[in-house]
This record gives sequence, C-alpha cells and structure tokens, in this order.
Amino acid sequence: MKKSIIIPALDLIDGQVVRLHQGDYAKQTTYSDNPIEQFASYLKQGAEQLHLVDLTGAKDPKKRQTKLIGEIINATQCKIQVGGGIRSEQDVADLLAVGANRVVIGSTAVKNPEMVKGWFEKYGAEKFVLALDVNIDAKGEKIIAISGWQEASGVSLEALIDDFQGVGLQHVLCTDISRDGTLAGSNVDLYREICTKYVAVNFQSSGGIGSLDDIQALKGTGVAGVIVGRALLEGKFNVAEAIECWQNG
Repeated sequence: MKKSIIIPALDLIDGQVVRLHQGDYAKQTTYSDNPIEQFASYLKQGAEQLHLVDLTGAKDPKKRQTKLIGEIINATQCKIQVGGGIRSEQDVADLLAVGANRVVIGSTAVKNPEMVKGWFEKYGAEKFVLALDVNIDAKGEKIIAISGWQEASGVSLEALIDDFQGVGLQHVLCTDISRDGTLAGSNVDLYREICTKYVAVNFQSSGGIGSLDDIQALKGTGVAGVIVGRALLEGKFNVAEAIECWQNG
C-alpha cells in the first residue's frame, strides 16, 4: 500500500498568498503576505510535502518569484514542489537549484512533450510532477485543458500518461477542473479509475476539497497525495485534522 499524504498548497502573486477562482486572475482573494509563516505553520502540524504555485511567473516568465521561493525553502527546510508556467529548461534548473524537490509541469508537457521528456532523462523522472487538468466530456473522455484552462488540447489524460511512462513517469497531479476551488468535493471515481489503471504512477488529487468528509471520500482510491489549498486558508479544517482524518478517520 502506498503511503498517502496531505499536501498543503499555496498560490503566490507578488509574494502574497492568494487564491484565484477557477483560474481567473480578476477573481483574486488575498489571504496573507507571509508565505514562510503560512508554510511553517503547516509543517508544525505535520505536513511532509508542500505545493507552491508561482502565479506571477506563470503570467510573466520574466517575473518569476524564484528568489523568494528559494527563501521559503531555506527558511522552512521542507520538501516543496513548485509549479507555475514552467516553459523552459532554465526554469527547471533554477527551481531545482534553489531547492525545490520537484518541479510541476503543466501545459508545456502537452504542447512540447519531447522537450519535457528530455528533462526527465536529464534530471531524473522523480524530480517532476505532471500537472494535468482534465475536462470530462459527455462521453466520459478525459481531455486535458491547457493554458490556464483557456483551451482544450485534444489530448486525453491516458494518452499523455502512456507517452511519459516511457521516460519513467512517477508523479501526476490530476485536477478535474470543474471542481477546482469550488469546495464541492473531489471526483472520487476519476481517481479510483486512474490509480487502478496506472499502478506505477503516484497520483495527487487536486481540486474541490472543502471538508474532512471530502478527504475521507478519497481514501481507498489509491491516490498518493491529497492537495488542499483554499479549505486550509479559510479555516474549514487544519492540516493536523486533515492528516488525522486521512490516517485514522
């Protein structure tokens, strides 16, 4: 049985901890201007892996918050996987250099798979998480959305995973984007299906966690990690309660 963990997530814009509603920069809620303090509090409560999205860098690669991310990693001494519009090998090298334990790759893996597979071979598959946002259509097909959900790629979740298994794919963060940021619960059936189909891949669930019941519902699906963002910032429950629920509830 894979050990599954709760992964608290923060989104950063200009050093501030924020949330966007359904990926829309115009619908931004700011929670804190101290990401180090926020992450430190999650660690104190037992978190072992954190997730960080550089939304400023995703919007404008010239404004990446890599220096700040390095400071956060240095201050917390924790495993942090980092994403946000990673488009070049330089982005990957910079994040690994400041101490990210994994780099999260989204649209680039869909648009330019050969380039990204080259990174897997150069740096090691364990250093990457493919972040795949899916829209499930009326026929039940899982089509990956790209460019901050603005467009459908025409590529299915399964096709991309099959392709990247050739370079040793280990980690996939999969979001049913109809659920993200809504606190309406996860798509449990989706995770159960893909975890059963791809036993060698560690899947992280993301999107829709609004209560401890939602975490409870994911038990037994096979996911290796549960990403929780907004619910923690809004005090629906805390990290310690989430871990307790996952381990014992």
